[in-house]
Amino acid sequence: MISKECIQKQIIEAITNVKKKNPMAASITNTVTINFVANAQLAVGGSAAMIYLPDEAEALAKAGNAMYINFGTLLPVYEESIPLAVKTLHDQKKPLIIDPVGIGAGSLRKKLLNLLKIYKPDIIRGNASEIIALANLWGLPSGVARSGIRGVDSTDEVISAKQAAISLSKWTGGTVAVSGETDLITDGSHIILSYGGSPFFKIITGSGCSLGGVIAIYATVSSPLIAALTAVSIYNLAGKRAERSIHGPGHFQVQFLDELYKVTAEDVAANLFTIEEI
Repeated sequence: MISKECIQKQIIEAITNVKKKNPMAASITNTVTINFVANAQLAVGGSAAMIYLPDEAEALAKAGNAMYINFGTLLPVYEESIPLAVKTLHDQKKPLIIDPVGIGAGSLRKKLLNLLKIYKPDIIRGNASEIIALANLWGLPSGVARSGIRGVDSTDEVISAKQAAISLSKWTGGTVAVSGETDLITDGSHIILSYGGSPFFKIITGSGCSLGGVIAIYATVSSPLIAALTAVSIYNLAGKRAERSIHGPGHFQVQFLDELYKVTAEDVAANLFTIEEI
């Protein structure tokens, strides 16, 4: 079993290396949250590039160090852009991070998510209902016959997605991060629970989407497990700190970006998490 001290050391290294190297992770992401995704990536020390067109997807999959694909607000052009991007990433052996937002809504979304089963994303991030729904879509054991998706929101508890997350992780050989009041991260061999955050995450647009973008930044310098845990930990710490001095959700979003920028690697590594071997 990997030790907590070893994980904390790798979190510090990931945060330090991102700030030193300013790596670029391109995104095909939700148009509702595109600004927040980019700003969060910049705040932690990365470089952002938002893309739409197929030729841009191919070019930035080659030029960047990782790519984040978020399935919210799909555009018709993504029917070409996403397959081209994921194939290029696969050929280039670069990390692919996905967020199956809105899974179950529409045939194009289902078609593209089924395609990604073949390419086995390095990291999957979603709320509990999305993770359960994706495991079911891919025909993997989920422990839940039907997820409780309501638009982009989850009505399932994080712990109810544990089996689905493990199944997805074992299929892809990567890591799955389930977001909620307590976040769950698994690489198929370990379950890590990360604590902190803020109730304000639920009442601003883009906290989950931007988390996926930040995971992609850390995936450029670390393993999928450490990338996911580092991003979740920095979010949980920055969210907890941001809510101390704000007056409402609008102020929270601004303060949260400031806290992402200010937190130290050592403080992030010290944010509470527990490890359990599967």
